[in-house]
Amino acid sequence: MAYPTLRLILGDQLNASHSWYREKDNDVLYVIAQLRQETSYVKHHVQKIAAFFSAMNAFANALTASGHNVLNLSLSETEKFNDLPALVLSLCEEHKIKRFEYQRPDEHRLLTQLQTIKLAGIDVSCVDTEHFFLPFEEITDHFKANKGTRLETFYRKMRKRFNILMDNEKPLGGNWNYDADNRNKLKKTDLPNIPEPLVFENDLGDLLETLDQHNVKYFGDIGEHLIWPNSRAQSLELLDYFCQHCLSNFGKFQDAMTANSEHAWSLYHSRLSFSMNTKMISPMQVVERAIVEFQKRSDEISLAQIEGFVRQILGWREFVRGIYWVNMPEYSNMNALDANRDLPRFFWTNDTKMNCMKHSLGQSLETAYAHHIQRLMVIGNFCLLAGVDPAQVDEWYLGVYIDAIEWVEMPNTRGMCQFADGGLVASKPYAASGSYINRMSDYCSECHYKVKEKVGSDACPFNSLYWHFMDSHVDKFGKNPRIGMVYRNLEKMNENLRQETMLRAELLLNNLDDL
Repeated sequence: MAYPTLRLILGDQLNASHSWYREKDNDVLYVIAQLRQETSYVKHHVQKIAAFFSAMNAFANALTASGHNVLNLSLSETEKFNDLPALVLSLCEEHKIKRFEYQRPDEHRLLTQLQTIKLAGIDVSCVDTEHFFLPFEEITDHFKANKGTRLETFYRKMRKRFNILMDNEKPLGGNWNYDADNRNKLKKTDLPNIPEPLVFENDLGDLLETLDQHNVKYFGDIGEHLIWPNSRAQSLELLDYFCQHCLSNFGKFQDAMTANSEHAWSLYHSRLSFSMNTKMISPMQVVERAIVEFQKRSDEISLAQIEGFVRQILGWREFVRGIYWVNMPEYSNMNALDANRDLPRFFWTNDTKMNCMKHSLGQSLETAYAHHIQRLMVIGNFCLLAGVDPAQVDEWYLGVYIDAIEWVEMPNTRGMCQFADGGLVASKPYAASGSYINRMSDYCSECHYKVKEKVGSDACPFNSLYWHFMDSHVDKFGKNPRIGMVYRNLEKMNENLRQETMLRAELLLNNLDDL
């Protein structure tokens, strides 16, 4: 059948509120397609592939039920197409398309593919995804290529612009940021109160058989059902659950980690990032719902809890998007610290004696999820101290996490975790010894290594690696005012201890797979 207009919907563009769908037009054909290229640009966790394909199917079914013309193509139906442009060209010819429309992709590689398609005699139109707070065309008003931008400045502008948690022109409560109030460690008495996470039982169908049939390489476990939301309705259910059961303690324990709870993988986190990054729900919707809950239960939910949550979405999420787009594609090759070691094998097997890494990696491999401190200050911190090639770090993070799409993953890994961008995201490297992990978790108490030791075979690897990292990069960080005390302490260190610490670190760096 011939259609005048073809509209492409990518797997992270499942926005039912988009203006495309306000009116039913029989002259428009919507296409949602499972593509081999999306399963193979990195090796993905099986839950990530399943979650995207399941959500795409659910969205296609919802559009069809609403009266739209939808072509929902399975992996088997698209196997003959090498890439997205080949699919689009074929569909335009088959359906005698006169106009091709697509929403602006959030990944540079997909935008490049769509912009380079040659469609003779066909009008091509790119429209906004209508998802983010900051319109794409305004990104360059706030961010400049190769120039460091600070989150706090950007965040305050966004709070004012959208009148979120404001009291006229001033921040509600008098302070912009309550991060200092949100660094609590979980005590043993807190553990029984951690809420049971809301998970779903979405049917996998013949997904695994299909992936194996098409020789798709993946890793990780999935069980009998997909536990992640696959629709707007389930995403809203998860949002409500977070607001009712987790928000009151979100900020307080947002940096905490524990190995001693069956709910350790979720704690008080919303786990809404997959729903937002696929656009099943909007960041505005999430923020507004949380603020309503805060206003309704202000006796239970302090300002510090809601502000910490808002900052992650209105601040950080929009911030990394800006960093990504003004610096791509050069950003993907930045390696300011010349890190070149291989990612250790235990990132794929979880076979390590470091309890913090074993728990954080094990959780990631089991659930395709870890919260921001596990990603940044345990796994990312290790990669930074060990000098792991940022390209390999990017690839692992992009493949393992359910919510990882390049625009949000890369500035977090190459920028925040690895300082590979030379400070475009962060004003200092987020490097830490074992003492930080010990302060924020109970991992160290059950570890093979001793967190208070710098040297010796039983000493925590993070300790000697930390001092070796700082010593190796004194030329880059020695004059950084945010870490000046670190270098003063290094200068005061007993010379014998200093030499032993460096030798211990070099031994570890030469045997990373054995940690």
